[in-house]
Amino acid sequence: MFDFWIQFALVLTAILIGIRRGGVALGLIGGLGVAVLSFGFRVAPQEPPITVMLIILAVVTASATLQVAGGLDWLVQQAERVMRKHPQQITILAPLSTFLLTVCVGTGHAVYSLLPVIADVALKTKIRPERPMAISSVASQMGITASPVAAAVTTFLAMTAKTDAPVTLAQILMVTLPAGLIGVLAAAFWSMNRGLDLDKDPEFQERMKDPGFRSTVEMSVTTLDKTLPKSARLSVVLFFTGILTIVALALYPSLLPLAKGKPIPMTTVVQLVMLAFGAFILFAADVKAAAIAKSEVFTAGMIAVVSIFGIAWMSDTFVKANEAFLVENIKAMVEYAPWTFALAMFAVSAFVKSQAATLTIMLPFGLALGLSPQLLLGLMPSCYAYFFFAFYPSDLAAINMDRSGTTRIGKYLLNHSFM
Repeated sequence: MFDFWIQFALVLTAILIGIRRGGVALGLIGGLGVAVLSFGFRVAPQEPPITVMLIILAVVTASATLQVAGGLDWLVQQAERVMRKHPQQITILAPLSTFLLTVCVGTGHAVYSLLPVIADVALKTKIRPERPMAISSVASQMGITASPVAAAVTTFLAMTAKTDAPVTLAQILMVTLPAGLIGVLAAAFWSMNRGLDLDKDPEFQERMKDPGFRSTVEMSVTTLDKTLPKSARLSVVLFFTGILTIVALALYPSLLPLAKGKPIPMTTVVQLVMLAFGAFILFAADVKAAAIAKSEVFTAGMIAVVSIFGIAWMSDTFVKANEAFLVENIKAMVEYAPWTFALAMFAVSAFVKSQAATLTIMLPFGLALGLSPQLLLGLMPSCYAYFFFAFYPSDLAAINMDRSGTTRIGKYLLNHSFM
């Protein structure tokens, strides 16, 4: 028992230091944790999450190629056209747009281009920008668990593939996609009454007396004046074709090639399909390979790979070494009230600020405690909780890009626009 608590403190400390340092530090310090567990406590290190890392590498590379080809910008422009066509519905359309963009491309990075547009449409329509801005940032992250090519989804797919009752990609999407949509719509409708209308907000009206502030509020922002290469639309078509191919193969396993008499696993299918369609985009759009490695999507993806490498390796090593203790002392409680595991996952996510990293930390715990993959799938949306403290980059971007100043973090930390 003493060894367990010392090791638990080590793992928790490593995670907290990694979070504080940010970036690839989570992965590096996770690797240090594995070394200490192995050499200090003589614990056998488990296999690192190679399959998860390879899936993320393949998907991120294809998504980065789409970004460099102009595909992400093209999608953002289509979303802007819809919002400007129906400006009075901005509080509903904006979060739906950011949610669906994330579902389509597997990353929430497209939201950064849309946030200034959302603020502009809201201001032109005299709608308090806080209402669509905050929920749009949150919705962009909610879409991750509903995307067939997101790191969190492929992580769940790969980790449950090793169990006796693996979860398929189709089963994941059947749960997370409708759950995500319902959640986004519920939050959007609730946001329609958030805060005072601008004409009734004394603080905003007082600030409007400042000519500099007024000119900032009244300026126009758009992505529609950006000229995109002709191949931008083609790159989107190719990328979506890749996603549809993955979904089709998940729904109809008989289409898969056989290896040793069995269909090749979907974890392998995701890798080869995304790399193949990334190559198609590369050739069709004449993308410069060097530009892919310098893109925002690629950089963020590589940070995620390193983070998951170290943190998942450390978590799995700790769980396997203490599996008997965990089962003996915690299993009964979790079986009686499985929702408590969702609270634990929510708490981890609030600090880790990565859904894929949260799942790589918590799934081994859940499986070791005897929770079925199907039950864990139902709890999967709780891996997104980093809106709780509102320090995630997209939340901070929403605050900074709201020219009205209505999207904010209150002085009591938790009384913010994203709660």
